[in-house]
Amino acid sequence: MNYPEAIQFLYGLRLFGAKFGLENTFKLAALAGNPQNQLQFIHVAGTNGKGSTCAMLESIYQAAGLRTGLFTSPHLVSFRERIQVNRQLIGESDVVRLVEELQPLLKQFPAGHHPTFFEVVTVMALNFFAEQKCDLVIWEAGLGGRLDATNIVTPLASVITNIAYDHEQWLGDTLAKIAAEKVGIIKPGVPVITATDEPEALRVIEETALGKNAPLINVAQASHLPAAAETAALPLLGEHQKTNAALALATIEALQKQIPVSVEKIRAGLANVNWPGRLQLVTRPSGQKLLLDGAHNVAGAKALREALSSWSSIPRPAGLSGGTLKRELQPAGSKTGTSQKFTLILGVLQDKDWRHICETLAPLAARIFTAPVASERSADARELAAACRAANPLAEVAVCGSLSDALGKTTGDDFILVTGSLYLVGEALELLGHSPANGGERGLNEWSTSPQPRGA
Repeated sequence: MNYPEAIQFLYGLRLFGAKFGLENTFKLAALAGNPQNQLQFIHVAGTNGKGSTCAMLESIYQAAGLRTGLFTSPHLVSFRERIQVNRQLIGESDVVRLVEELQPLLKQFPAGHHPTFFEVVTVMALNFFAEQKCDLVIWEAGLGGRLDATNIVTPLASVITNIAYDHEQWLGDTLAKIAAEKVGIIKPGVPVITATDEPEALRVIEETALGKNAPLINVAQASHLPAAAETAALPLLGEHQKTNAALALATIEALQKQIPVSVEKIRAGLANVNWPGRLQLVTRPSGQKLLLDGAHNVAGAKALREALSSWSSIPRPAGLSGGTLKRELQPAGSKTGTSQKFTLILGVLQDKDWRHICETLAPLAARIFTAPVASERSADARELAAACRAANPLAEVAVCGSLSDALGKTTGDDFILVTGSLYLVGEALELLGHSPANGGERGLNEWSTSPQPRGA
């Protein structure tokens, strides 16, 4: 087997959909020798900010000298992004070997109970991290938490970033129901750290933590951010990243007795954190600037809108002044009338609340191009355009057949925002040459399932 063949095998696992429940993952991990028992974890769940918080935790602990594993999803371009050690992507040869090792084990499952793509990849990651003798694994939940395949581990700390509306058809149509799925990662006696500020969701977290005698730290209720979060040169843009940083720092503080980290290493880790596709600024040779952000739900779109409206207060890459960007990003309809408006390229998945995403972002732009996401679940670009026109009648709105087409129509624009889906951002990184094209591994992110969670 070579790497393309291994990827094709993983593609084949998508036929089994996405099933909620831990039975398959526990069984497959047991057949593989229970590699999770050789590792220490920080388990991260929540609606938004999981990846950024994971990236911060990984960067800080790596700066402190630990050998770190990082497991996240979805990937932007390459499947190998999902499994990293010291921020080095798993090698192609290791992907091949791990697939070959698991194939005989998969034959021990009866028909109708075959492990899914995510269940297999979860155990692949556990095997790899154990082989690599990682000191600590930053372990991001996939969907929900309670019945997510990642929930077979007992972590040193359970982190819940926040609770907002997303995946309602699977997780529930109220914040309390969604929170009930997320708190499934809470384990008896294991500290819980959260930045949740929604009272309805927070109540569920508090009750669950109390019932499991799990110490609870609520960053959202802190009177101020930790000094390191305020003073560190955090390269991730957006005020919301300060909250994610505070959450990461509170987690590190909760684990200081087990894994001590100095303030110096914390600041070094925050200063060097890297997490593509989240308010990522790309400058093309022509000088054109593109801001890429995977704002894939309403809460993410609101965070993006807030970042754009307060750009002058956001940490910026060297050589880019806050005044310049604030002028470039002045919302359409500004009373100043002196600022250039930016262009929005928007693509959203159909199962997201795309109407409210359009209502949140469209009023900020002067030109809007809607495009389909390269996904079976893409929203219709024509429907997106209609929603954008309704939200911003003054904007120029056009429908494009692809992201490539949209980028081609904006070559003369100074500033472009590409957003609405991480899938779209991954495609943009490929098209812009900032991530190597590799034969369409983005399609591995596709999944479908029955709305009723198995075993719920």
